[in-house]
Amino acid sequence: MTSRSNVDSLNDSQGGSDPDSPAEAVDGQAGDEAGPSASGASGSAHSASGSAHSASGASGSGASGSAHSASGSGHSASGTALSPSQQIAAALKRERLRAGLTLSEVARRAGIGKSTMSGLETGSGNPSLETMWALAAALDIPLARLLDPPPHEVALQHVGDMPSLPSTTANYVATLISPSPTNARRDVYFIQAEPGEPRESQPHPQGTIEHVILGRGAARIEVLGKSYDLGVGDYLTHPGDQPHRFTALAPGTNAVFVVESS
Repeated sequence: MTSRSNVDSLNDSQGGSDPDSPAEAVDGQAGDEAGPSASGASGSAHSASGSAHSASGASGSGASGSAHSASGSGHSASGTALSPSQQIAAALKRERLRAGLTLSEVARRAGIGKSTMSGLETGSGNPSLETMWALAAALDIPLARLLDPPPHEVALQHVGDMPSLPSTTANYVATLISPSPTNARRDVYFIQAEPGEPRESQPHPQGTIEHVILGRGAARIEVLGKSYDLGVGDYLTHPGDQPHRFTALAPGTNAVFVVESS
């Protein structure tokens, strides 16, 4: 007999004329994943307003290292807000360069083609949830660091403006709402799912815990050999470092996932 509560997972966790040189930008090979074109100056260039961020922070606009946008928070040098794909592209390139890895090496580790990797770093692709998880694992970083929304003291973020990653194995879309700040280890995701194939999640790093609050519809979470059915308002916490499965049981199901890592 199943119990009610809330579920599933997400958490955890590449550029140029010479794609094998980690210090060069991608020249624009098209790919089938999504990422932002680099938009800040190179090196440690910072915003004109002085609100620079760390290389691992939430400003997803540097062309290399800890480069940032003119505004310092998710904007291009011209002051135009970056699209979700551009945010992902800048963050992906930044993290690859910081790790000192070539585009080819990251693609190999993630199990994707080099042209796909190049497309992601130029913002010309449409990445799936599975691809982004593979890239985060290849770079040995949390997935949230590649989604990288800019930080603000007070911020209203519309779900349509935030990076969303569709699954290739289920009718399931994950949107990072709030990445974990440096002094905390938690990421918040908004999940949208429809009945059909379940979303299978592989174990996240040891010590990961997931909290699920169902906002609409109905869902089932399977973990540690047990099944839990959730209704609206139900809350479920479970170990994220074990294989787990999320299945939408009603149309229009959505939930908020909070992923904690130690």
